Amino acid sequence: MASNWSERRVVVTGVGVVTPLGHNLSEFWNNLLAGRCGIDRISAFDPSAFDTQIAAEVRNFDPAPAFPSAKEVRRTDRFSQFGVYAAWAALKDSGADLDRLDRDQIGVVIGSGIGGLDTTSQQLRVLFERGPRKLSPFMIPMLISNMAAGMFSIYYNLRGPNYGTVSACATANHAIGEAWRTIKMGDAQMMFAGGAEATIVPIGIGGFCAMKAMSTRNDDPQHASRPFDKERDGFVMGEGAGVLVLEELEHAKKRGANIYCEIVGYGNTADAHHLTAPPPGGEGAARCMKMALRSAGMNPEDISYINAHGTATPQGDVAETQAIKAVFGEHARKLAVSSTKGATGHMLGAAGAVEMAVCALAIKHDVVPPTINLTVPDPECDLDYVPNVAREMPVRAAINNSFGFGGHNASIVARKFVG
Repeated sequence: MASNWSERRVVVTGVGVVTPLGHNLSEFWNNLLAGRCGIDRISAFDPSAFDTQIAAEVRNFDPAPAFPSAKEVRRTDRFSQFGVYAAWAALKDSGADLDRLDRDQIGVVIGSGIGGLDTTSQQLRVLFERGPRKLSPFMIPMLISNMAAGMFSIYYNLRGPNYGTVSACATANHAIGEAWRTIKMGDAQMMFAGGAEATIVPIGIGGFCAMKAMSTRNDDPQHASRPFDKERDGFVMGEGAGVLVLEELEHAKKRGANIYCEIVGYGNTADAHHLTAPPPGGEGAARCMKMALRSAGMNPEDISYINAHGTATPQGDVAETQAIKAVFGEHARKLAVSSTKGATGHMLGAAGAVEMAVCALAIKHDVVPPTINLTVPDPECDLDYVPNVAREMPVRAAINNSFGFGGHNASIVARKFVG
């Protein structure tokens, strides 16, 4: 088994996203590189009673192309609509003809940090106002966090490993890492992996407002999410989904697949410290990146770029900076480090997958997206965060970081594919 593990290589052959910057990969990527921002005043409901009245919404979204019927769309929570659509887009992007492949060897791992929060809040209102007999028979299937994975596998008859991960903001990175392991272990030839989230609803915004975790820069939404900037005052909520097609290399080559990059390492640790705050020095994140590098068989100086978790919270950005310094030493000063959450907001359980898509594109095209809204340097955040303007540079290998409430850490290492 050890030799089988070491010999099986896993590549990314398809990418699908639904984001506040665009519903397809090229639109998203072009807007991201141009430094555009998807944050504005909330339109889904009247936010005037809330401390935070801004978010990065996915607007004018039509999930219908990915679904078998309009009835199925109506029976699906928004987070699953995002997830199924992103997986469908990844399938299209991969060029895979499922009818020519062994569907027993194709699996799905699409997670969600919170699941069907809109369904939950709507059905609670029905329960309290009209009684239990008026609850929808689709309530439970709509709200449970595994349903994006389940529905995509049902619609496309994918019979391999199938489940959803739930680890707050580390959800999607865990999904990708576990899908990578599944292929490495020989339990699948192809996996659809990522995350989906749709929490821009009153209970979601209200809950995070109560935690005092979000920016209240309501009069300037385009500049509210400020990763690593001294004037940052919390994250801005986003929504959407990202799904990647991971594939065993020989399987991909046999069908002539386009290859974005190779995934070579995965780290997964716990802070064991606090419900929401990172430990001093970002110790858990540092161990996670070290584990990812070790599993990749790579040295710190092999990494060109880090897509940081970088949420624009006062504690989190400092802790991640300290963790990077602890892992990379002098090389930390030579790394390009950027957070794309200034543009997309924090997409919670979907963030890691959308940011893994960013890493795949950065490696493929040798360009790193900027950290927008970084205008006032923070002395405690003193690395090269690629401020405000995208940078063309060789990207040989990248790390994607995701850290979640509960002390969950997940890091993925990807590198340029060499046959």
